Amino acid sequence: MNKDTVSGLITELDLINFENKVADYFNKAKIRFPIHLNSGNEKNLISVFKTIKESDWVFCSWRAHYQCILKGVPQDELFKAIVNGRSIALTFPKHRVFSSAIVTGIIPIAVGVALSLKKTGVTDQKVYCFMGEMTSESGSAYESIKYSINHKLPIHFIIENNEKSVCTGTRLVWGLNKFTFEGGDNSYITFYSYKSKYPHSGAGSRIQF
Repeated sequence: MNKDTVSGLITELDLINFENKVADYFNKAKIRFPIHLNSGNEKNLISVFKTIKESDWVFCSWRAHYQCILKGVPQDELFKAIVNGRSIALTFPKHRVFSSAIVTGIIPIAVGVALSLKKTGVTDQKVYCFMGEMTSESGSAYESIKYSINHKLPIHFIIENNEKSVCTGTRLVWGLNKFTFEGGDNSYITFYSYKSKYPHSGAGSRIQF
């Protein structure tokens, strides 16, 4: 594993195969807990992680399997955590990757870590915060991003748009033709869109209650 960037040996196929395995276990009821799967954004995330170092901090939402793998979490350890019901709140302090099932819940925490890095003079670490497009339109996300930019914090926000939200598309909910941070030129923000073969939650076959 590269000391500086931890994702160098991970391929798109590695990510796809892992997520397919999780989906298979879920559809066979071997995983009896909520899961949120990635699909179609492998290339995007591998590109983002090319700049993320082992010493950096990664904060995610409930859809974080790929981020954990790319941050260096061993796949067997990650899979065990998912089978044990932790898919929507994966936390691996050793690898500095954290997630939360609470909408926008992880964002202020990420900003707090970035603020701490700045106040303590740490210059060799950076925070990366991932969120979906619906989350990015919330007040908490907007305020966190604005605060980070105004205070020049060592943080970068990645907004992942799969046009799914939960049950209703984000554009329809907010009456938007364009997302607030879509297509902008801001060094603090990466916005990308992708299409996933999976629903918002689950793997598309087994009914959840």
